[in-house]
Amino acid sequence: MGRPPAKDLTERELEVMHVFWRHGEGTAAETRDRLAASGLDRTYTTIANLIRGLADKGFLHQLNEERPFCYKAARSYEDVSGRLLGDLLQRVFRGSRAQLLKQLVEQRTLTSEERSLLERILKEQDR
Repeated sequence: MGRPPAKDLTERELEVMHVFWRHGEGTAAETRDRLAASGLDRTYTTIANLIRGLADKGFLHQLNEERPFCYKAARSYEDVSGRLLGDLLQRVFRGSRAQLLKQLVEQRTLTSEERSLLERILKEQDR
């Protein structure tokens, strides 16, 4: 008996999800072509298997019953990224947002755009 499928996304599954978040819906062939255009050359079979796995995990929703199957994201980027970030926060930083922020800022100098965004977020929090 095999183990149940993992609930977390693999790196390749996340690559596929980014295509659906960016383009809305598509088939395995369209997804493969879009990944190839961005420099990630994967076989059609690999992409079809990744899409099937993402649908089984509840990340993608199949839109039709006839081939070629068309899919769209069942979970938003905000939902998935928020959950992944929350998991990272707990596992790596033991829940310390201060340590996460410190690590982010110390990794490299903030750009002026990043600094402005951070200042804007902090001002909104003060309201």
